[in-house]
Order: sequence, then C-alpha cells, then structure tokens
Amino acid sequence: MPPVTVLLGAITPSPSPLIPSPSLRPRESRTLLPAAAVGAGALLCSAPATPIPDPRGGRKPLPAMAQTHDAFTPPASEERVEIANKHAERLVGLLHDTGSNKIVVLCHGFIATKNDSLILDLTAALTKNGISVFRFDFSGNGESEGQFEYGNYWKEADDLHSVVLYLYQKSYDIAAVVGHSKGGDVVVLYASIYDDVRKIVNLSGRFDLKKGIEERIGEGSIDRINKEGYLDIKDKYENLNYRVTKESLMERLNTDMRAASISISKECRFLTVHGSADKTIPVEDAYEFAKLIPNHKLHVIEGANHNYTAHRKEVAEAVVSFITSDGA
Repeated sequence: MPPVTVLLGAITPSPSPLIPSPSLRPRESRTLLPAAAVGAGALLCSAPATPIPDPRGGRKPLPAMAQTHDAFTPPASEERVEIANKHAERLVGLLHDTGSNKIVVLCHGFIATKNDSLILDLTAALTKNGISVFRFDFSGNGESEGQFEYGNYWKEADDLHSVVLYLYQKSYDIAAVVGHSKGGDVVVLYASIYDDVRKIVNLSGRFDLKKGIEERIGEGSIDRINKEGYLDIKDKYENLNYRVTKESLMERLNTDMRAASISISKECRFLTVHGSADKTIPVEDAYEFAKLIPNHKLHVIEGANHNYTAHRKEVAEAVVSFITSDGA
C-alpha cells in the first residue's frame, strides 16, 4: 500500500470515548420475498458492457487470464446492470452470462472495485467452467452511488442482499457468493443474517476487526479520531483517499465476527481460503473462522500473499472446486 499522511479534522464538541459495543444486530427475516414485493433489488437499467476505463486515457485490456477461454467453452456475454439498493442508490455491476442459470456473485475488498484483478481472474475461471458470474461495486465504491465509508460492513451486506434478490427474480440459481478481504467479512455477515445462498466463500477476510486499523491509517489514529472527530487519509501526493469518521470507525470496532460466525446455519457450506504469507491479514484469522463456523472447510495456500499475486491459479481452482462439488 502507498504511504499515507494523516490530516486532523476539525474538532468536534466533547466527543465521547470509543467504547466496545453491542453485539451483532438481530437476525433478519430469512424468507425470500416474491419479486413483486421487493423494492431493493429492482433493475434500473442494463446495457452491454464496455472495456475497463483507464484513467490515463483510452481503454485498458482485461488481464490475460480474464481473456482466455477453453476451446470448447464459448465466451460469456457481458451486460451492464444497475440495481437499486434499499437506500435507492444505484449499484453498478457486470453480468457474465454463460447460458447457465447457475451464477456466482463476486464481492471486492476495501478501496477496490468490481474490476480488481483478482475479481477478474475469478470471473474468468468460473465462466470457463460454464458458471455465470455477477461482479459489482458496493455503494460508495467504483461506479456505484453512495458515500464511501471506512466501515460500512452491514450496509455492504445489505447491498449484497439487493443483488441476490435481483438475481433470484431473474431466475438465476445462486450457487455461491464470494468475497475477498473486506468482502470476505461482508459475506460472513451476510451468511449470519440470511439463509438464501447455500455456499459462501471467504477469501482472506479479517476475523478480529479491532486489529489492523493503525497499520492502515496510522499509529495513534484511534485516539486522534476519538479526539478530533475524523481523519482524512491522503496519499503521498497529498490527494485525499478517504475520510475515516468516528461513526465509521465505531461501526468497524463494534462488528463482532465471532458472533456472526457462530450464528451461520449448519446448512450453509462455507469455505475460507487464506495465504500463509499474508502480511495484511494474518493466516491465524482463517483458523479462527474455521473453529466457529459450523459447516466449514479451510484451504491455506502456502506462500500466497493477501492478493494471491503469484497464486491466482491455486485460488481459482480452490474456489471452482468448492462451488462445483456435490451440493452446488
């Protein structure tokens, strides 16, 4: 990650100290609503997909792995889709339809988008095996509407639910949802609330959300946010990357992944994949998920880092194998 500098925000009147919180919010209804009754998840519009914009101008080609197809597997069609979440914000995604109604939803991580290279490589691997894919930007990220927030774990789980409802309305059979890094935590939370997807894949998610904060936003940042109200995080060129508010920090500190893990139904098949050389989120976090989630499989990839930079084939094979195994 590029170095960041921290700019203190305006002082807020008498901020209260950061304190640990209540736990997991109440489990929501697990009954899938009929299409006519659903507001969030409604299709706004769709259009053929275009190549990925390159901020330096022109169009950026897809990575090599994402362009390859087996000689006997025709390329999936691509369609841009916009879905309204429960806040009436547009979630922008790309639907890769292989002709099969079996589909996998891919969820990106922190400060990433649906065009993250790992997401693209997983898309290529799944569609090569005849499985349709939907990849999208969470609200406040990429092309989707909404305000970016440092936390937003629960809201992103709600975004995912809007996507799932839409795909079910379109008669897709959702084989799995897959999330990387922060997206891995989001799919854990999702599985703790809903019983409408039978397979969940967590790639490199963090178990203890109280850890890793100061490594990313600066030493002493929690105390500074408690005192000043927020921090603006800038890159080495002094461009604003994002703001961490006290509210969003508290949401992260109060999100209990232990409570979420033990509340996942044993009917849900769960896979955690983690790299043994992950320096962003230690592999020990994966073992914590494995201890608590009832119907769980753990796959550790030796030597892999957080983004599986040199292990894309191994992570793709693990995901495809799990999704296509019996019960998919």
